[in-house]
Amino acid sequence: MSASNKVKNAANQVKGRAKETAGAATGNRELQNEGRIDQIQANLQQTVEKLRDTVRSIF
Repeated sequence: MSASNKVKNAANQVKGRAKETAGAATGNRELQNEGRIDQIQANLQQTVEKLRDTVRSIF
């Protein structure tokens, strides 16, 4: 996984956690759900990058 993608994924996870926490603190379910979605997207991107690395190492 490239370093820049790793940093982007980590930033998106942090952003998602912040949104989720802020939404929970203020009772804003929409913001809370946006945070969860951001975290899921970051995890998915990270999984895709790991899969790419695995395929590259095989071939």
